[in-house]
Amino acid sequence: MPSDNIAAIDTQIAQLIRRRGQLVTGGDAEIDAASVDAIHRHIRSVCDALLRPTNVCFLGPQFSYSHLAAIKYFGDAAQFTPVASIAAVFDAARRDPKSRGIVPIENSTDGRVVDTLGRMIHCDVSIIGEVALPIHHNLMSKTPRGEITEIHSKPQALSQCRRWLADQMSGARLVETNSTAGAAQLAAQRPGVAAVASFEAGRQYDLNIVAKNIEDNPNNVTRFVILGHDAPKPTGNDKTSLVCQVLHQPGKLADLMTTFKTHELNMTWIESFPIPGRPNEYFFFIEFDGHRDDANVKDALEQLESQASELKILGSYQKGDPAPS
Repeated sequence: MPSDNIAAIDTQIAQLIRRRGQLVTGGDAEIDAASVDAIHRHIRSVCDALLRPTNVCFLGPQFSYSHLAAIKYFGDAAQFTPVASIAAVFDAARRDPKSRGIVPIENSTDGRVVDTLGRMIHCDVSIIGEVALPIHHNLMSKTPRGEITEIHSKPQALSQCRRWLADQMSGARLVETNSTAGAAQLAAQRPGVAAVASFEAGRQYDLNIVAKNIEDNPNNVTRFVILGHDAPKPTGNDKTSLVCQVLHQPGKLADLMTTFKTHELNMTWIESFPIPGRPNEYFFFIEFDGHRDDANVKDALEQLESQASELKILGSYQKGDPAPS
């Protein structure tokens, strides 16, 4: 089988990588598993590009956290296209069946990403994967710390560092921007301006690190979802996402929740979202373990359809690996 041959080659590559590291260090050190995985990811990305060239749209510019998440998921051999908004990512993925999109959906500090959930309701595109990215914010500038008068970044990044900024940089004005990488670019051009952004963005624009890892939550992680038109097959380690609306009547939401218990499905996330123009009515975003092709999931979805006034399955896909700190 070709897959068996590929697995054998990957094993040989890993052994050769570790052997090379031992030769370089005289056997005193060994290349760690994360570094070997990164090399394998690049090799897979190059091979995938030979088979099916992939264009990936992300909220830019380059070296935004969305860009870094896209590289983590697709590898650096994919073709990446930065766009100006989350809405533009959805539109690009919807228009071209061969394109993929990547958008943030949830952060461990700030919770749901409203722009993404709002688009999920109506956009004709599926979730086909997910990836978790540790988010470590850095304060960077070409200006010495004592001379910084403005700090620029996305609202979410500033929010995730609010305690540190209040304690350490209370004299600087906070300025919201469309992206962390764009803030880094501006900090490189304007004296007195600093940016809260990724290390990679600072390196791209030759900024000095004023303070590193300034996020209030050291385990700060953002989960991104992959958008596309595929229907991933079950892997045995899957989750399903859906959005639904229930009648505004006593007990209707409780009935919906009972369905998951009846079919022994582990719900991993639920969020309510107001329906525009309809006061006191909500959509519910739900994620649970299992694939839509699993027997118990099929039965549950049939029951949910009879209980909900609206139901849209957003996708079934392999769970992403937990993000390391």
